[in-house]
Amino acid sequence: MKGIAIGEKIASGRVRVIKNVSELNTFKPGEVLVTPMTDPDWVSIMKQSAAIITDKGSKTCHAAIVSRELGIPCVVGTKTATSVLKTGRLVTVNCSGSEGQVLAGKVPYQVKKYDLKKIPKVEPKVYVNIGAPGLAFKTSFLPVAGAGLVREEFVIANDIRIHPLALYHFRQLKDKVLKRKIEKLTSAYSDKRQFFIDRLAEGIGQIAAAFWPRPVIVRFADFKTNEYRQLLGGEIFELEEDNPMLGWRGASRYYSPQFRPAFNMECQALKKVREEFGLTNVMTMIPFCRTVEEGKKVLKEMEKAGLKKGRGGMKVYVMAEIPSNILLADEFLKIFDGFSIGSNDLTQMTLGLDRDSAMVAGIGDERNEAVKKLVAEAIRHCRRQKKYSGICGEAPSNYASFALFLAREGIESISVSPQVAIKTISLLAKAKN
Repeated sequence: MKGIAIGEKIASGRVRVIKNVSELNTFKPGEVLVTPMTDPDWVSIMKQSAAIITDKGSKTCHAAIVSRELGIPCVVGTKTATSVLKTGRLVTVNCSGSEGQVLAGKVPYQVKKYDLKKIPKVEPKVYVNIGAPGLAFKTSFLPVAGAGLVREEFVIANDIRIHPLALYHFRQLKDKVLKRKIEKLTSAYSDKRQFFIDRLAEGIGQIAAAFWPRPVIVRFADFKTNEYRQLLGGEIFELEEDNPMLGWRGASRYYSPQFRPAFNMECQALKKVREEFGLTNVMTMIPFCRTVEEGKKVLKEMEKAGLKKGRGGMKVYVMAEIPSNILLADEFLKIFDGFSIGSNDLTQMTLGLDRDSAMVAGIGDERNEAVKKLVAEAIRHCRRQKKYSGICGEAPSNYASFALFLAREGIESISVSPQVAIKTISLLAKAKN
């Protein structure tokens, strides 16, 4: 069986076919997870998987992003994995090339080790993407300049598991079963909002402490409505959207009357990390900001919560992942401290793709000239205004040529998956020489 390879590893294990979330409790650590598609509710078992295989998806689907960050080999977009593979069958998942392979039985392979006695200093700086606090200290030993993307979603989905508005409105909830479930998870807290603030602060703080004093850029939660609905109590507060990728997400949530209290809780968590924990290496990032007006509204909400841009050296970056961000780059850069390019979403928005569709996955290539033109333009605007320019999308992790393209354009930092950090540093060093 073949599909799109995610990561650069090989692993063997027994297949466990899981077609819906109700079957998650059947999974055993070390098995190969086979499923139509994953979402944030599946992360707990994804972390225990030897490998992951999906029917659907592309290089930027949920399974691809999570498995890449966790360092687990994954083959997405196979189309037929759940119907062909049977639970209990021994397979080897090979992601050592651009095409992912699922092979019958346990196939032997060799591991090559390299002793890097001297790590060269390179420009642009190499950062890492990370979301799981449990991997922070291990990852921090890589010779990188910091963490270019910390995703709050990992902490919320795994350590909190409850929709923030269900905690904010806990006393008004009418569903007694739901209240009992929330009470069980938050029994130590009379103020349920504080549970969210403390848990999120602890998760982010663990990552920030591991990388201290190197910069850690934390992106505010970028769940889509279908992902928020899967959190406990989510169905009460979230609409069902036909296309959540293009719906109520990112900046548009943060200033809206419905979601504003939840965003305030996120801000309180980050304020706690910076001011109470003293981890002032934490910077913030706004995802999916469609207009300059939205950006101004979000900054105002942050300031109301005591998280003011510039205070204590705190930078606020905006994701450059929508063509409007780059077409109006000068206007966005007047209010933000720089761009972090999200090549995954930028590719989708530029080429009009559905990231979960295997049918058009082949078109979704960040090396497309239209995408590269926008990326180059974003970097030029940042350089001209002397603002930060970085990238946290998957393109430089997947393609060496894209990393070299970014270096030639003069980007300030490249944030990659942990497993390709050394490789990227070596690549940039060779190109320099």
